[in-house]
Amino acid sequence: MNTRCFKNIVLVIVFIGSSSLLSAQDFYQQLFDNYDTYKEQSITKRRFTHSKIMPLISNLKGNDFFTVQKVGTSIKGKSLNLISFGEGDIDVFLWSQMHGDESTATMAIFDIFNFFKADDFQQEKKEMLSKLRIHFLPMLNPDGAEMFTRRNALGVDINRDALRLQSPESKTLKRIRDSLNADFGFNLHDQSTYYNANRTPKPATISYLAPAYNYEKDVNETRGNAMKLIAYMNDILQQYAPGQVGRYNDDFEPRAFGDNIQKWGTSVVLIESGGYPNDPEKQHIRKLNFVTILSAIHAIATEEFKAISRDNYFNIPENDRKLFDLKLTGVQYPLLGNTYTVDLGIHENEVSAHTESGYFYKANIADMGDLSTYFGYEEFDASAYKVVVPKIYPEAFSTLQAVTEKGVASLLKEGYAFVKVSNLPQDKDAVQFPLHVISSEKNTDIKFYVGANPTFFLEKNGKLEYLVINGNLVSLSSEEKPFGNALIFR
Repeated sequence: MNTRCFKNIVLVIVFIGSSSLLSAQDFYQQLFDNYDTYKEQSITKRRFTHSKIMPLISNLKGNDFFTVQKVGTSIKGKSLNLISFGEGDIDVFLWSQMHGDESTATMAIFDIFNFFKADDFQQEKKEMLSKLRIHFLPMLNPDGAEMFTRRNALGVDINRDALRLQSPESKTLKRIRDSLNADFGFNLHDQSTYYNANRTPKPATISYLAPAYNYEKDVNETRGNAMKLIAYMNDILQQYAPGQVGRYNDDFEPRAFGDNIQKWGTSVVLIESGGYPNDPEKQHIRKLNFVTILSAIHAIATEEFKAISRDNYFNIPENDRKLFDLKLTGVQYPLLGNTYTVDLGIHENEVSAHTESGYFYKANIADMGDLSTYFGYEEFDASAYKVVVPKIYPEAFSTLQAVTEKGVASLLKEGYAFVKVSNLPQDKDAVQFPLHVISSEKNTDIKFYVGANPTFFLEKNGKLEYLVINGNLVSLSSEEKPFGNALIFR
């Protein structure tokens, strides 16, 4: 359905007291515009644990609007909780974070609870709650969330355990699905930030899937309803993330919960949260989850999604995986007496650490050569620049503070990208200035190969103008901008 057609969808306006029923379009726009009113402010980082959400769940128990049930435990004994509300006959079941390091939708779920607790949009809420009974199971994998890893404490991928049901978390999900016999299910995940919408430089910020229930990828009414609902959601989301919506691969996976729950008669929608520029903690993507999930719940209650053609689902571009954090085009790379021209694609990988954010970045060259069909969150035309090997500053500094007192900018302009420090802090693996720190002299010869950590200068007309360090492009002539981190090599 195109945008013009969607704007013509207007619900009957009914006045009850001082409140009126908004058009669907206006409702979703106001959800987006007023999101900060509902955002759960106690969670603003992607890495949080079961202990962070339990006080929020306990608070819901004191509100008669919500029914809170402990429905299971993880391998390590952490509670799995089902939060339900609504009085309708249509059951909608949403579960999040079956992979412990995929937390975006869990944050949005608590925003949605705040929305339903608020006093506004009474008519829209009445319409949803009179038609639907809505059930949330947030953080299905609390043990994985504790370590911010994909798998549970057993080392099992819960989303590949729908048949054997080896893990207690898997058994709980299956039991709740069967007891509810839900009409609609939402399987809430995060995907790699390196997915892009097919053949475009735009990240697949949100990707959808109506999972197949057999190898033939047949479409029955159950799966067809999921497709129509996704097409509806896509129309909404295009207004807030234009061109940044993808469609996940629908190859049948017989061990996966989404595929099997579709097979068991629940219309399943998979929502995958990917990347968005300058949103490392996924707070903007969290907001998009809030809007897209509520738009789906609203569309189920009003049955608006039923008027959408299934064909619109297939018009959503497929996910591709052709994004880098940094793409350098046409780097002039001297090697063994010859100069070669290569493109470099660099990824910044998260490494868990005991820091405020809970992680630091360790970059690597993900690909090199002709990368003309690839894209970057940041792109730089390096065709006029030659690679220069960085140097190690000859004198050792006593502390990290002594390095900053010397002046980072002056060291860089002299071609130094490594400094030796005698007394390295044992609780640090990274530093917040663009110089690698080493405990002893290292070999810094530049060798470009897939997997290498990218650190080198870019020279133009005999002058050093840029430094690439641990995947960050640093200008040597402009004022400092926010910098990720360089590394400590012991």
